[in-house]
Amino acid sequence: MPRWHTYILQCADQSYYTGSTTDLARRLEEHQSGHGARYTHSRGPVKLVWSQAARSRHKAQQREAKIKALPRDEKQRLIRSVLRLS
Repeated sequence: MPRWHTYILQCADQSYYTGSTTDLARRLEEHQSGHGARYTHSRGPVKLVWSQAARSRHKAQQREAKIKALPRDEKQRLIRSVLRLS
C-alpha cells in the first residue's frame, strides 16, 4: 500500500503550492521540470518546505484542502513550526 504525503512548495515568486502524492521525490522533480502542475510551471524553481505523511489518499487530500484554505501567514506558521523541530 503506497504511503501518501501532503506537501507545500515555495515557488520562486515566494508563493506557495500545496499538493499530495505517493512519491514525494518524483513529484518534486515533476514540479522542478515544469510538468508538475500548471501553477508551478511558470513559478519555478520550487523548493519543498513542508511535508507530512498520511495514512490514506483521503487523509492526505483532506489535509491538502485544509492547508489550501489557510491564509498565507498561517501557512508560514506551519512551515516555521516544522523548521524549529529540525
